[in-house]
Amino acid sequence: MSENASSVSEKRKSIWHDYKLIIENGLWKNNQALVALLGLCPLLAVSNNAINGLGLGLATLLVLVLSNAIVSAIKDHVSDEIRIPIFIAIIATMVTIIDMVMNAYFHTLHGILGIFIPLIVTNCAILGRAEAYASKNTIDKAIVDGFFMGLGFLFVLVLLGGLRELIGNGTLFDQAHLMFGDMAKSWTIHLSEEYQGVLLASLPPGAFIGLGLLIALKNMLDAKKVHKKQNQLGIQVAVTPMESKQA
Repeated sequence: MSENASSVSEKRKSIWHDYKLIIENGLWKNNQALVALLGLCPLLAVSNNAINGLGLGLATLLVLVLSNAIVSAIKDHVSDEIRIPIFIAIIATMVTIIDMVMNAYFHTLHGILGIFIPLIVTNCAILGRAEAYASKNTIDKAIVDGFFMGLGFLFVLVLLGGLRELIGNGTLFDQAHLMFGDMAKSWTIHLSEEYQGVLLASLPPGAFIGLGLLIALKNMLDAKKVHKKQNQLGIQVAVTPMESKQA
C-alpha cells in the first residue's frame, strides 16, 4: 500500500510540475508578446486603451484554447502532409465564430477593433502553439497551454493599452461600457482634470516605445533573478537562448 501511495504521489507531483511549466511559459518565460514577439500587428495597433486590448486579448485567448483543444483531439487522425492546412482551417473557423459572437453582443467594440479580429487567423502564435504543442500533447495539457499563452498575451495587451491610455489621455478604463454595459460607465478613472495628456503615447510610435520598455523591464527582472541564483549557488549561471525560447 505504501509503495502504491508513493507512486501515486510521485505521479501527482510530475503532473503538477508539467502544468507549472506550462503556466510559467505562457505567462512569463515564453510570453508570445514579450519573448516570442509574435502577434505584434494587433498588439501595437489596438493597444491605445485598456478596453480595446482586453477585447482583442479575450478573443485571442478563446481562439487559442478552442483551436488547441480541437487540434489535440484530432492529431492522431490527420496525416503530416495536410496537418498545417487543417490547423489553419480550424483556427479560421474558431475566429469566424468568435467574430460573429462579438459582432452580435459587442457590436460597437467589434467595429472599433475592426479587421484585427479576423486577422487573428494570421497570428503566428496561434498556429505555432497548435503545431509545436497541441499536436504533440493530450487535450488537457493543450487546453491549459492555450489558456495561459492567451492569458499572457492578454495581459500584455491590457497593460500596454492601459499605460498608453493613462499617459496619452489621462484616463483608464474609458469606454468600459462597450464590453460591460451601462453599469461600467462610472468605471473610468481620470488622472487629473488639468492633465492634458501626451499625444505621443496615443500614436503608433507610442506603442513601439511602450512595448520596448515592457520587454526591457522583463529582461531586467530575468537578469536579476539569474544574478540572485548565481549568488545563492556561488557559481556562474548562464542564460542560454534555448532557456528563454523553451516551449
